[in-house]
Amino acid sequence: MKLIYCCLLAIAIHGYLADAQGKPQPFFPINPQIPTIIQKPGDTGKPQTPERPPRPQFTSFPQKPDQPTMPQIPQRPGGPQFPSFPQKPDQPTMPQIPQRPGGPQTPQKPGGPQIPQKPGGPQKPSNPITPTDSFLSCEVPQAHKIQCGPPGTNANECQAINCCYDGSMCYYGKYVTLQCTKDGQFIIVVARDATLPNIDLESISFLGSGANCGPVGTTSAFAVYQFGVTQCGTVMTEEPGVIVYENRMSSSYEVAVGPFGAITRDSQYDLMVQCRYIGTTIEALVVEVGVLPPPPGVAAPGPLRVELLLGNGECNVKGCIEEEVAFTSYFRDADYPVQKVLRDPVYVEVRILERTDPNIVLTLGRCWATTSNNPQSFPQWDLLIDGCPYVDDRYRTRLLPVDSSSGLMFPTHYRRFVFKMFTFVDPSMTPLQEQVYIHCNAAVCQPSNTNSCEPRCSRKKREIGGSTKKLSREEATVVSSKELSTYFPQNVTN
Repeated sequence: MKLIYCCLLAIAIHGYLADAQGKPQPFFPINPQIPTIIQKPGDTGKPQTPERPPRPQFTSFPQKPDQPTMPQIPQRPGGPQFPSFPQKPDQPTMPQIPQRPGGPQTPQKPGGPQIPQKPGGPQKPSNPITPTDSFLSCEVPQAHKIQCGPPGTNANECQAINCCYDGSMCYYGKYVTLQCTKDGQFIIVVARDATLPNIDLESISFLGSGANCGPVGTTSAFAVYQFGVTQCGTVMTEEPGVIVYENRMSSSYEVAVGPFGAITRDSQYDLMVQCRYIGTTIEALVVEVGVLPPPPGVAAPGPLRVELLLGNGECNVKGCIEEEVAFTSYFRDADYPVQKVLRDPVYVEVRILERTDPNIVLTLGRCWATTSNNPQSFPQWDLLIDGCPYVDDRYRTRLLPVDSSSGLMFPTHYRRFVFKMFTFVDPSMTPLQEQVYIHCNAAVCQPSNTNSCEPRCSRKKREIGGSTKKLSREEATVVSSKELSTYFPQNVTN
């Protein structure tokens, strides 16, 4: 056995030596582990793992740091293009409504801003408008006559310069006289009663301003203006064979601004004046610009039947008091729309219908005006608040007493008041050509020891209306008038 073992050992050693002689690098086995690693790559698939050592290519991962291009997300901050939304705030051009309040200054010379829009009007004169004689009025009291032309002017010469002649004197007539002189001057004479209510001559202005644009003379009845055809904003245009100089007179008016709308009681005066120089001939042209037309009304039924009427009684005898006769008669349906001149008194009566209880009292809460028969429409102007006159109105509404002396069977079933006629103005402070309707909150009140059902308008604001705050909802309603319209007389001459 030992012999066999030795033989086998010798064979193994011999085989090993023979194998070792087949490998010329016997010294590398100094680190036998390394060849073992190389032997592992003996798998043909894994020699590709040595290609992983090109993981230095993982230096490409540093390229990922190059990907801080991700800070392109800050390009989303580029989304601050959303500031374009701030541009939407630019759209609050609607807040030009606040310019309305600024407008109270502009309304004093409102025609100005509109005038540039109407200079298109000069094109109208391309067909000259011939002033009608119906606009001329020579009925001027002797004390108010102003001489027109040089002394000794005869009737024909007087007529040629658009003035009146009474047999001995050439004088300016009503309501507006325009003269165009050969030396290039506008002469304009305006009567105070050119409008109703009478115009405030000091409020008149032209397209432009300057030292020569005010009146050169005034009386209690007239104002005289004189300036060159190149002054005061006059616009010059040319037509075939004609040189036209055009300006516009306008009057400012006071606008009252309330929480729900704005109104005015001043007449609006807008007049275009034009001098046309044709060769050696001179023509003067006066054209009235814009007249406000008329308006309608309505009644709102409810559990409480109430009627709103407008009184039209007039004084026909000397010493008569208009307020005492105003409610002796009323406008009928056929009379509507009722036309009123600005600042004319409007007499309003609200009455209970179909009630015979002498112990009930009609009370008014809020009364207001709108341009529509819808009480909730806008704009609005307050006349009464809690039964008391609206304190922020310069022309304050007045309550009129209704008592036993009125001759009414149930005087407590009536409420009366009077206000001055007005017209609404739009956001640009231009008077509206709209109708005016009156609305009132009416209710029935039962008097008691602690509640007289009468408004106490002399008390502090927070206390007003204490007499009307205990009303049952079933006994309250809104009543409306029929339409009112503002009448603007066309009193203009050349």
